[in-house]
Amino acid sequence: MIAIGCDHAGCEMKKYIIDTLSEKGFEFVDMGCDGSPCDYPVIAEAVCKEVLSNNCEKGILICGTGIGMSIAANKIKGIRAALCSDSFSTKFTRLHNDTNVMCMGARTLGIGLGAELAEIFLTTDFEGGRHQRRIDMITQLENK
Repeated sequence: MIAIGCDHAGCEMKKYIIDTLSEKGFEFVDMGCDGSPCDYPVIAEAVCKEVLSNNCEKGILICGTGIGMSIAANKIKGIRAALCSDSFSTKFTRLHNDTNVMCMGARTLGIGLGAELAEIFLTTDFEGGRHQRRIDMITQLENK
């Protein structure tokens, strides 16, 4: 199960991702919004709570640039969110950083690329090994 949410700028991309990736077997919990103006930190918190509660394996957040969602999500303890805009970074944020939330900009990416990146994010596993030590160090920073 994947938690997905957006602000008013990301509704078209969110719908496209849900429709496209549902056909490939992914299941989504839509945390909003419906197109009405909304505050992205509220949506970021809702998606991240689903991830942290283990109701959902990962989260996807979409706003105009992805920056606001990324900032908001990374304020939540236990979340490692990455702003994703290309396939290489999207793959390696999972492989090396074990990110649990991806953020994207609906105004900076096409919806087709957004769906491609979401699929890469959702199908790439964390490598562990030497990278786990660094994730542990990030957790220590978070707990200071």
